[in-house]
Amino acid sequence: MSKSSRNRQRTAREKIAQAREFEARRRRRRLWLGGLGAAVVAAAAVAITLAVTGGQAAGGSPASKLAPLHTLGHLRPAPAAGPQGPEGVPIPGAPPLASTATAAAGQPVNGIHCQTSEQTLFHIHAHLTIFVNGSPRQVPFGIGIPGAQTQNTAAGPFVNTGTCFYWLHSHAADGVIHIESPVRRVYTLGDFFDEWGLPLGPGQVGPAHGHVTALYNGRVHLGNPRDIPLAAHAQIQLEVGTPLVAPVSITWPGGL
Repeated sequence: MSKSSRNRQRTAREKIAQAREFEARRRRRRLWLGGLGAAVVAAAAVAITLAVTGGQAAGGSPASKLAPLHTLGHLRPAPAAGPQGPEGVPIPGAPPLASTATAAAGQPVNGIHCQTSEQTLFHIHAHLTIFVNGSPRQVPFGIGIPGAQTQNTAAGPFVNTGTCFYWLHSHAADGVIHIESPVRRVYTLGDFFDEWGLPLGPGQVGPAHGHVTALYNGRVHLGNPRDIPLAAHAQIQLEVGTPLVAPVSITWPGGL
C-alpha cells in the first residue's frame, strides 16, 4: 500500500471518529435537556398542586393551631351516644342543625364538582359533632347529594343514590363526612358548609349565632372553623355558645 493510500485511510478513520464523537455529544445533550425538561415539568406540577391545596402537599393537612383542652375550663360531660345508624356510627337523638334545602344543587362549589358516581381515588372520612348552647344537633343525611334517595334500613335512613354526588357528602345523619374525590387535595369544613349552603365562622354555625368553640381530635382549634381540615378520621366538634361540652368520640367501624 502506498504512502498516499495509508494517509487517506488514516484521514477517513479520523473523520469517522470525529463524527462518532460529535453524535455522542449530541445524544448526551438531548438526554441532559430531556432531564432538565422533566425536572421543570415536575416542578410545575408540584407548584400547581400546592396552589390547589393551599400550599400543602396533596392529601396532606394544613398545620392547625391547637391548644390543650384544659384551657377551656370546666366542660359538661358528653351526652350518651344515640342509637347506631346504618353506617355503624351513633346518630344523635336531636333535631338537625338545618335542613338541606339551601344545599348546592349540582353547580361547582370551591372547585368541588358533583358527578354521577362516587369517586374513590382519594377516599377518607371525617366526623362532625355540633352543639348549640349545650344541646346536640344532627348533621343531616343528603348534604352534597342533590335529589337524594333514601333506603329505609333497620338502623335508619341511608342515602344510596341521587342526581349526583359532590366530593364531600353525607349518607346518614350520624355526622360522618365522606370525602370521595378524583383528586388528592386538602378539603376543609368550610367547603362542606358551602356545599350545605350554610354560613360558618367564628360567630356562626348555620342558623346558630354565638361564639364558636371548635375542637379537633380532642384539642381546641384556634382560628376560623372554616379552615379546619377534613383529614382521615378527624373528629371535629363545633360548639355555639355555652355551656361547653366535652369532646364526643366515636369508634370508627370497619369500612370507614
